[in-house]
Amino acid sequence: MRRRRTVLPPSPLPQRHGVDPVRVRLPAEGAWATVREHLVERLTGAGDGVVDGMFDAGLIVGADGRAVAADAPYVPGMFVWFHRDLPDEVPVPFPLEVVHRDEHIVVVDKPHFLATTPRGSHVAETALARLRRELEIPALTAAHRLDRLTAGLVLFTVRPEERGAYQTLFRDRRVHKEYEAVAPYDPGLELPRTVRSRIVKERGVLTAREVAGEPNAVSRVELVEHRSDGNGGLARYRLAPGTGQTHQLRVHMAALGVPILGDPLYPEVTGPVPAGDFRRPLQLLARALEFTDPVTGGERRFRSGRELAAWTSYDRWAAGTYDGPTGRQ
Repeated sequence: MRRRRTVLPPSPLPQRHGVDPVRVRLPAEGAWATVREHLVERLTGAGDGVVDGMFDAGLIVGADGRAVAADAPYVPGMFVWFHRDLPDEVPVPFPLEVVHRDEHIVVVDKPHFLATTPRGSHVAETALARLRRELEIPALTAAHRLDRLTAGLVLFTVRPEERGAYQTLFRDRRVHKEYEAVAPYDPGLELPRTVRSRIVKERGVLTAREVAGEPNAVSRVELVEHRSDGNGGLARYRLAPGTGQTHQLRVHMAALGVPILGDPLYPEVTGPVPAGDFRRPLQLLARALEFTDPVTGGERRFRSGRELAAWTSYDRWAAGTYDGPTGRQ
């Protein structure tokens, strides 16, 4: 018997700075007498008195858009909405370049250091929030994610009713993705090769790791070109992930003995980079996306125009004088 999907009511609150309000559904079971009691327990990380302050200011609303009283009785399954306080964020000083835009999708060339979607301490300074503001498309949604430290192509959907079709493409691995990386050159490393391993990423742990077991991560690694110079020998690699495990390409390159330049996690975790330090970005770029459009049926091919700084000007990248993730570095 198929489980009935819950129909989510539309938000009674508008977006703020391109960021959706928080939606909370009260659990079906619980011993809370009021909505306030549940939210105080649920939002313990907000700090003492924060929830009460929101109730006093009428900032927590129900489906009708009216403020919910602090003593409102607890109703299982009830939805409430509110806007979170935005964290202080250092603006990422690099532009988002729109590669393609039509009535169905928007494809952008994301710079290094910009998160794809709101998460943790990155909320308004994300690709999604920026695009919603700049393109004035409140319904815009990401079809997939790209790591904050990785630059390159990201696909967003315009129409909510078409969102699932594009997200399914990525879920079912029907999108050909090609990456480019700059890493040390190892003449003894036989390439091309397909790397297969089992990668696990535990919640709360910064790094993913390879473990014994059935492979769940597959990456094709090819050497594009190399040079031996005063930098000790660098190479440009073409990477094609067959799966989508967290940090997969970074883990596999480190395991091959050629970790990607600028990687703060692999093969070793380095000290935290201060907010606003945009020097020496990770030299990993989502270069190409190819797929059959699930809505129009047309063949879609997109390619990033960016160049990786450590390849075009290694000395500037190493010295930390990087000034932008484009082909005009």
